[in-house]
Amino acid sequence: MSYFNVRVYGLLINENNEVLVSDEEEYGIRFSKFPGGGLEFGEGLIDGLKREFMEECNAEIEVLSHFYTTDFFEKSSFNDSQVISVYYMVKEKAPLQLAFKTKIYDFDSEGEILQAFRWVAIKKLSINEITFRTDQTVAQLLKDQYSG
Repeated sequence: MSYFNVRVYGLLINENNEVLVSDEEEYGIRFSKFPGGGLEFGEGLIDGLKREFMEECNAEIEVLSHFYTTDFFEKSSFNDSQVISVYYMVKEKAPLQLAFKTKIYDFDSEGEILQAFRWVAIKKLSINEITFRTDQTVAQLLKDQYSG
């Protein structure tokens, strides 16, 4: 059975024009993406994004504006769903208390689900280092907007 998989992501940009990137490994599959994840049934997009930031970053965020919604077909890398991703520009309400990394996939622990965060300069953001097609589209849009 095919179904829609609605996901919501936050683009958090600091004063140095760096965007927060999440490196993850789940059950042996590594990927780099923007912070966020799947919407739960009964949840609005904004509430889902705030929950995801609490779960992943232990951070309260303010949602500033809509940035992008998937406008092409993307099949999930993990199941038979069609992925619809919604991206928002967000701002942290207090400084993030995370151990920021400088290298991709620099995990502190072992296990089935790993996650680490990096600040990446938007102008140096490598589209090829971002795993999924929708995130790559968003990375390119960010580069187009912030390359000035």
